[in-house]
Amino acid sequence: MPNVNQPTIELGAKGEAVKRAQRALRRTPNLSVVVDGVFGPATEQAVKAFQESSPPLAVDGIVGPATWSALPDGGPMPVLKEGSKLDAVLPLQEVLANGAAGQWGKGPVEIDGEFGPHTRASVEAFQKWGHVNVDGIVGDQTWDVSLHAMSSDLETAVGLQYIAG
Repeated sequence: MPNVNQPTIELGAKGEAVKRAQRALRRTPNLSVVVDGVFGPATEQAVKAFQESSPPLAVDGIVGPATWSALPDGGPMPVLKEGSKLDAVLPLQEVLANGAAGQWGKGPVEIDGEFGPHTRASVEAFQKWGHVNVDGIVGDQTWDVSLHAMSSDLETAVGLQYIAG
């Protein structure tokens, strides 16, 4: 079970458990969910929508054991930065290269699975295009950038099999 030992959370909750639930909801997929660690009205509505689509869950807007069990893994994607050689770097480079020409204008040059200076420059161009903090590091905020034409986000396009345990 991917979301074991998670606390029951509801409207007003804050913290890492809320981020985990928000990431899981984004993977249902509900790309409108913002991963900010604050269980506000929008998160509550997303929980209710998920519960409605997942009988026999109670539609109460509370993420308790049954809802946690029904949600996809809410673990974070890995943080990728210059020097990273994790498996997720290669598909990241492929996505960056495929969208560069028509979208953010700068590809990673080499698709070799190593996060070097060209990949960093491509990530920075992607971040600028996606209107997120431009730091060359692929973390939660960058993974959540919508790839408009693909009706997905960067995380989904790269592949959710790289979720950090």
